[in-house]
Amino acid sequence: MSGNESGYEMIFCIINSGFSETLMDAAREAGARGGTVMRARGTAGKEAEEIFSITVHPDKEVVMILVPKTIKDAVLNAVYKSVGMGTAGQGIAFSLPVNKTVGLQ
Repeated sequence: MSGNESGYEMIFCIINSGFSETLMDAAREAGARGGTVMRARGTAGKEAEEIFSITVHPDKEVVMILVPKTIKDAVLNAVYKSVGMGTAGQGIAFSLPVNKTVGLQ
């Protein structure tokens, strides 16, 4: 690990409102310890509905989950299976590297 790598990744999940508990249950089963949920509002319009053949619900939740890099793929896969685009949660997820952390053991 180089000087700017923490060994962690931040997983961001954007889901329809009301599905954060389902998402977190799946993430915990894959090894995540917890997450932070924020309320959000989507801005996709009719064009996105037509392109992706989905109904866009404007009320969203953004869930942030900090995980060790070693379990990132397992958590992403679990999240997608539980609340991904093919489910009522209609979620998307992605991860970003975390350079530094404080307060973690």
